[in-house]
Amino acid sequence: MDTATEKHSLTTLRDRLADYMDKKGLRSTAQRRLVTELFFKSDGHLSIEDLWAKVRRRDPKVGYATVYRTLKMLAESGIAYERKFGDGVSRYEVAHEDEHHDHLICTECGRIVEFEDEEIEKLQEALAKKAGFRLTRHVHELYGHCRDCQAKASA
Repeated sequence: MDTATEKHSLTTLRDRLADYMDKKGLRSTAQRRLVTELFFKSDGHLSIEDLWAKVRRRDPKVGYATVYRTLKMLAESGIAYERKFGDGVSRYEVAHEDEHHDHLICTECGRIVEFEDEEIEKLQEALAKKAGFRLTRHVHELYGHCRDCQAKASA
């Protein structure tokens, strides 16, 4: 993402969060702002522990509960997606508007690869239409072993 697009995206995320917090009567605290800013600028899929470690490098006084509650709020607001990839750990990713991707998950090492495939999207739409559905959302996760784990198993 280029710098201008990234700034626009961050502004959009901040605006969406401010609107949600206003509607819910929630306060914006310095700790909550730090958690959300670090989350918005992160890549990939963060567990609560991952984000808490990032936050504590900036402010060691921020507690686990603050990070937990903030991520739950972001998920409830639709600004974050909570993902569960079968290992018992909830991971969160930023829910950018008008962006969609699917996931390949290695059950050996936990590696997560995001992918987009127009053919899969078209097939899903066709299947839904044939069954009389109008899709509003979907989650597509494929589980297996990544190249590195396959190589280790063969060695």
